[in-house]
Amino acid sequence: MSSTVQVRVPATSANLGPGYDTLGLALSLHDEVEVTLTEEPGVAVTVEGEGAGEVDLGEGHLIVKAMRTTFARMGVPQPAGIRLRCRNRIPHARGLGSSSAAVCAGILGARALAGVTRFSDDQVFALAAEMEGHPDNVAPCLAGGLTVAWCDHTGVPRMVKLAPDERIRPVVVVPSTRLSTEAARGLLPKDVPHKDASFNAGRAALLIAALTRRPDREVLLAATEDRLHQAYRAPAMPESAHLVERLRAVGVPAVVSGAGPAVLAFSTSDSQDLIAPEVGNDWHIQQMDVDPVGANVQFPETR
Repeated sequence: MSSTVQVRVPATSANLGPGYDTLGLALSLHDEVEVTLTEEPGVAVTVEGEGAGEVDLGEGHLIVKAMRTTFARMGVPQPAGIRLRCRNRIPHARGLGSSSAAVCAGILGARALAGVTRFSDDQVFALAAEMEGHPDNVAPCLAGGLTVAWCDHTGVPRMVKLAPDERIRPVVVVPSTRLSTEAARGLLPKDVPHKDASFNAGRAALLIAALTRRPDREVLLAATEDRLHQAYRAPAMPESAHLVERLRAVGVPAVVSGAGPAVLAFSTSDSQDLIAPEVGNDWHIQQMDVDPVGANVQFPETR
């Protein structure tokens, strides 16, 4: 095995309004991880930024778990020791894909360190989706850009990567409060009316067209309408639901990011000045770009 690898993984925003469990967008906000395998037994993790003082610093760290699972899946012996240095910028439990980023970083880091070329990109995606539970966040994290993810009739995850129009400018609005994906998903009904499903199918198709060809505010506003998940989850994040309502009322295309409670708005040239007045001081606003590349793996130069 090689000894050290560096992995850079982007934040993601899934669902994107009508694209529940299907659409995902990679964002220009990244976690950086340096993984070193050692002959000294044990696991040691250092964390800077998001999650510092909160996450497990041993075998329970999600990146370590992903690495262990990947080594086992590849049939590679577990290393004696693992050292992680994490520089985290993706907020935790906000709907911006922090757990997906950690899973992808662990899988890609393990594959690179083991040098097992027979573990394909499709196998990486399948394992990441298996560990994360759904493919719509890991797809843009791995591939970058705008992704459409689904599972085929055998349950194997698939994805298609699309290039968003260069005029798309995501704005992420992050609250101080947190919300687990499990808690948000638990509020969803088992069945929805056929008219709501039909409504979302049309809006999801329109959203792909808007993000790739027609990113003007009027089309994006219509394309980000949703009837499948956001209203059901609103009781768990009333401030986020109200912010989405306020932004949309002044013409800003806004949705809950992932499972929330962060909010994602699509800024256009005529809507940028409308966002800040609706947000207030209890939120952190960050203008971003779409990450076109996704996860990146590098071996540091030896001197």
